[in-house]
Order: sequence, then structure tokens, then C-alpha cells
Amino acid sequence: GFTQDDAHIFCTRDQILEEIVGVIDLTKSLLSVFGYTDYEVDLSVRDPEHPERYAGGAEDWERAEESLRQALERTGLPARRMPGEAVFYGPKIDIRMRDAIGRTWQCPTVQFDFNLPRRLDVTYTSPEGREEPVVMIHRAIFGSLERFFGGLVEHYGGAFPVWLAPVQTIVLSITDRTRDYARQVGNTLRGEGIRVEVDDRNEKIGQKIRQAQMRKIPFMLVVGDREEREATVSVRNRARGDLGGFQLSEFLSHLRELIDARALAP
Repeated sequence: GFTQDDAHIFCTRDQILEEIVGVIDLTKSLLSVFGYTDYEVDLSVRDPEHPERYAGGAEDWERAEESLRQALERTGLPARRMPGEAVFYGPKIDIRMRDAIGRTWQCPTVQFDFNLPRRLDVTYTSPEGREEPVVMIHRAIFGSLERFFGGLVEHYGGAFPVWLAPVQTIVLSITDRTRDYARQVGNTLRGEGIRVEVDDRNEKIGQKIRQAQMRKIPFMLVVGDREEREATVSVRNRARGDLGGFQLSEFLSHLRELIDARALAP
């Protein structure tokens, strides 16, 4: 099994285009937050030579396929037209996100469903007082959550932006003497909602830094006698190396800016 952010939009025929445009805009916005800006799009339509394979009438299919095409055009997404690739209950758009090494992951989808509204006899009352059939649009922005997050791991190679990282900061004590100060720094960050660990093992600091780097933790705070005496932390970034000494409040302010902005920089 898998988990899906499944939703269904019930609308009139006149509302189809705007609803699809809204879903595509939401999808593009959400994907950009996670760092996906390169994707391929498939427009899957029916096989015109075998209309008996599909639910719904020819007029419904023509309107739906044209609405999907127009929505893609309005939102600036070029798509491959895929005859015969539609599901039996309606045409669809599939978006395949391209990760950092060029592989694609199919997650977001927008689909028409001509089957269920008819089977369940779902209608609405028009302004003229007539019972009209409802148009149902199925959409999933993430698609399979398991696949989406699996794709994220591959996209970033485990080096997540700080706002996504399971551990955002690790505090590294240089000696046993600064173990209590390291824990104090960790408790302060934890109290501010930062996902933090404290490495106060009796190990060489170079080894601790190497291990934190291998875990791809965004920030390492090195604390020794000088840092404790001056109430500061020495900051290392996994990509930029040594950033120098900071007041803890100064570092926390910088970290909070990165998290709140959902910055993608390491």
C-alpha cells in the first residue's frame, strides 16, 4: 500500500478550465518549495479508434482533453500528447519531476473521472432549475508520499536544505571540560524548536566533524574552552566549511531565517 494526498473537485462544465489551472499552479508552487523546477509532463488522452474502452461520451472526452491542453498552455507547461494512455474513466495530466542526476519521478497527477459521478448519480441544480451532471476532477499533488520523499532523498543525495534536514544542527564538544556547555547550547536550540543533537563523546574533534559531515548535517557548532569563556559557538557549514565564531543568538537568528524562508542553499 501507499499514502496519497487524494482529493476530488466537483464542478460545472464552465468551471473546468479554471479549476485545472488552479491545480497546476498549486502543483508548480509546491514543487518549487522542495527544489523541483525541472519536470516532464504527459497529457494522456484516449485512443480514438477504440471509444468502447472508455467511460463517458465523445463530447465529454473532447471537452476534457481540450481543457487539459488549454490549462497546460496557460500555465506554461509543454507536454507530450500520449494517445491511448488515458485511464478508462478519463484523460489525465502526469507530471514527472527530474532529480539532480536526471531521473524522473512521476508523482503529481490531474485526472477526469467520468465514471463515478454517473454511477453515483451525482448532479447539481443549475440556475435554471435543471438537474445537471457534475464534472469530477481527481488530483494528487504529491501523489504517492512514499515515492515523493524517496525522490527527495535521491534529489538531494541526503544533503537536505536546513529546513528539511532531520537534524539541522549538531553541537560538538572539543573536550570533556566543555561537555556541560555543549549540552547547554543544545538545550537552548532545542527550546527554540531546532532539531539538534549534541555529540559530547570522548573523541577527537576531527573525528566528530568528519562523522557529522558524512551524516550531511547542515550546521556543526564546535565548542571548546574559548567558546565557553566567551559564550560563543564556532560554526561550520557542511558545504562552506568554517564560518567563524558567533554569539549563539546571532547564529540562531541566521538559522531561523533559513528555515522560515525554506532556503534551498546548504
